[in-house]
Amino acid sequence: MAEGRKRTTKPAHISQADWDAVDSPPLSDEFLAKMRPVKEAAPELIRKRGRPKSDAPKEAIKLRLSQDVLAYFRSTGPGWQTRIDETLRKVVKGGKRQ
Repeated sequence: MAEGRKRTTKPAHISQADWDAVDSPPLSDEFLAKMRPVKEAAPELIRKRGRPKSDAPKEAIKLRLSQDVLAYFRSTGPGWQTRIDETLRKVVKGGKRQ
């Protein structure tokens, strides 16, 4: 066995017959030397974490709102910030200015 490798013991609940029934070949040092990380060998299989990049990302800002306005939107449940954005977007598209 090559240096640096950890010897493992067989779990008690797996019999020798179970070990013998495994049809995978033993991993030789030559085989292990040829192995590459998935990100090098098959990068198309790697998925990036998180949300996909948006074509029109929103900008995080700090906005002061009246307590009653904020309470109203929060009371509508999850997605209340999106609903504020939609409401403001309607006003902008309507061309209403005060």
